[in-house]
Amino acid sequence: MAVKSKTEDLEAFLTVVDTGSFSGAASLLNQQVAKVSRAVTRLETQLDVTLLNRTTRRLELTEEGALFLRYARESLNTLEKGEEALKLLKHAPSGKLRVDAASPFVLHQLAPLVKPFNKLYPDISLDITSHDSIIDLLEHKTDIAIRIGDLGDSNLHARHLGRSKLYLVASPEYLKDNPINGDVSSLPRHKLIGFSDSASLNKWPLKQEPKLSFHLQASSGETIRHLCLAGQGIALLSYFMIHHDIENGTLVPIFKDDIVSPNRREAVQAVYYKNSAVSSRITAFLDFIQPRLTL
Repeated sequence: MAVKSKTEDLEAFLTVVDTGSFSGAASLLNQQVAKVSRAVTRLETQLDVTLLNRTTRRLELTEEGALFLRYARESLNTLEKGEEALKLLKHAPSGKLRVDAASPFVLHQLAPLVKPFNKLYPDISLDITSHDSIIDLLEHKTDIAIRIGDLGDSNLHARHLGRSKLYLVASPEYLKDNPINGDVSSLPRHKLIGFSDSASLNKWPLKQEPKLSFHLQASSGETIRHLCLAGQGIALLSYFMIHHDIENGTLVPIFKDDIVSPNRREAVQAVYYKNSAVSSRITAFLDFIQPRLTL
């Protein structure tokens, strides 16, 4: 069997495992399902083991498959990284890079970095999308997603970009009409702004836990920020999206010592699928933005 065929068969096997189905792997690899199935069967024949138990409802790794998976992933990633390194000896990173992040992160962190990034890497074409909920990278054909908070998907590689602290903030206008009297237990007496489609984001990590109800709700953190700026109440927002507001005094932090830190909402991470070695485009983008982020 040719080396090229072995590599393609390994890639098919890893992609089936990571996507959980032959059809998902075929979509990602832009191949027919039958071709992906033949590649895995060919690999099993060569190794003389069953790697995957196939049923009508699900795929499961066999004991042998789980053992082989680790070595297959390491070897394929090492090979692809070597190929990338050789390419970079002759050429700068090039091609399309699809990046997704929540709208506040795009507006306040990524957008200001696009021009200098394009100047340094003119051959990389950025395609930036904005979703305020977690998306399926395969379904949306996304190379990198920037996610805020803890990760739960084990099929993803993650690169920790930093931590962005949470701040309770309100406008000077709101605080003038609704002065802060007492400690954090007084929050329920104020107008609070929360998220309409994420109960977890409405559980504020406070050292005391008063029962909170929300006067206003919105699906986007950027909308909540603008409601705060308009004097509509108090909200809990990440520093990465309000640092300019705090610096210029249009939003004022309150009860700073009452927020538990670190907490599960602070982490900022870039995620991408494990079945692909880190391409030069992804490496270039993450290496560029990480030291320039204001988290």
